[in-house]
Amino acid sequence: MKVHVLAGDALAEDFKTTRLDGTIIVCRECLVEGDVKAENLDEFWQVRAEFIGDSHGEDKEKYFSGVKSEFERLKNLAVNAAEVNLWFEYELFCQVNMWFCLYFLCESEAKIFRVAPVVRAADDVWKGFGRLDAVDLEKCFAERLEFSNEEIRLGADLWKAFQNSDYETLEKLSLTESKCFPYLKEVCRAEIEKNSRPQQVLAEIIATGKTDFAEIFPEFAAQAGVYGFGDSQVKRILAEI
Repeated sequence: MKVHVLAGDALAEDFKTTRLDGTIIVCRECLVEGDVKAENLDEFWQVRAEFIGDSHGEDKEKYFSGVKSEFERLKNLAVNAAEVNLWFEYELFCQVNMWFCLYFLCESEAKIFRVAPVVRAADDVWKGFGRLDAVDLEKCFAERLEFSNEEIRLGADLWKAFQNSDYETLEKLSLTESKCFPYLKEVCRAEIEKNSRPQQVLAEIIATGKTDFAEIFPEFAAQAGVYGFGDSQVKRILAEI
């Protein structure tokens, strides 16, 4: 059995246009924001459901049925799967979700692969899988990389450091050289500066006279694309400035 863990519903729709086969799991979390501290997984799901409910106005049951349930499917499928393909982009938003998936799968005996938007030019690296066509996605899959046991453990350790806001460990881990974790140093630095750098970038953009969100957002993405923030995250930061 082949499993594909896809970073969001938009990618899932694009994936369906390819000739690739396998079972689809959709990662709908945004672990880069909100509380993630918990003593165990049961508590973790409750913490996340409460955050999503408070910040996005979604019912807890919708979180359990649409988000948690996908991870449970992944856990069950990974028992018999020959391979699990993690389709995640390079920026912090996606990387944190991928770290969690590696932590979640660290006991699995399935082969685990990293599928990244390798067709992107260096200037567009933070744009990820957005607007790639079926041919591009198939090329990304063809150039996937298998995580070694050490890299799976690295992902799990990155997640634990992130979950506990252990920035000293995160910085040490960021120095690890790995083909499966390109831009790791930049991403970890972005996390360490997450509570100051995005606010600073937005303040500087506003200082230039831009006040319309339609102007602010693309400028923020150009300057701080490493965060991978969407409209809702940027609007929330703007509201706090």
